[in-house]
Amino acid sequence: MGTRREARELALQALYQLDLAGDGDPALALGNFWTHFDAKPEVQQFARELVEGVRTNGERIDALIAESAEHWRLPRLSRVDLNLLRLATYELLACPEIPAPVTINEAIEIARRFGSDDSPTFVNGVLDHVAAVLGLKEKAGRAE
Repeated sequence: MGTRREARELALQALYQLDLAGDGDPALALGNFWTHFDAKPEVQQFARELVEGVRTNGERIDALIAESAEHWRLPRLSRVDLNLLRLATYELLACPEIPAPVTINEAIEIARRFGSDDSPTFVNGVLDHVAAVLGLKEKAGRAE
């Protein structure tokens, strides 16, 4: 498994933990979370960057997801799908060095591992729309 995939999966687990903890102190909610994983420093660094980015940009991220998840309210989404969408949406917003199709494909693969049978298709559809809203689909199309 590649470094970024491992970091994304670790970040998803951290976001899920934070989601379960609710509005409490994030440092307390994560506690010793990071020390339970024997991940390389670069994996933990990217995972932490992703988690902090999602937390810092949460309102914008949730607004993009809500706009793109047609007929779905965020509270109705599974916690895994929602946190995976948050993670990938942040990556689409803040990591221009990672092509949008790579971010979307990685999210689909992680959805296959951690989500339900319907998660990969749902995640693909929502993130495809998010990428279109952000103008990333046109850029990806022109680059090919």
